[in-house]
Amino acid sequence: MAKILVIDDSSMMRDYLRRCLEKMGYTVEEWIPLSPMEIPDKLAESKPDLILSDYQMPGCNGLSLAKMVQRVNPDLPVVILTAYRDPDAESKLQKCGVKKTIYKPINAEMLDQVVKSLLP
Repeated sequence: MAKILVIDDSSMMRDYLRRCLEKMGYTVEEWIPLSPMEIPDKLAESKPDLILSDYQMPGCNGLSLAKMVQRVNPDLPVVILTAYRDPDAESKLQKCGVKKTIYKPINAEMLDQVVKSLLP
């Protein structure tokens, strides 16, 4: 069973994503990083198969997270969740290895399609 690391500073969003992903059969771990420097240790401890992360968080934004994940584990798929459409930011995220950007509001069907497209 695949493990998904959900990173979001909103407890409501983490809860929603966890419930959706668990219904789809995935194991879910939730986390809020205080800085990008915590990412290597968390990845070593958690060993996720996929990361779903909010773009805007107080201690670590999506771009910082994606850069650090790419350094530590370039094969680990990262999906960024955001409410803001910014082609420049999306291009930067793709250059840092982000596989997909999902725009909020997120529904369960959309989430299911994206996750299934990235996990075996």
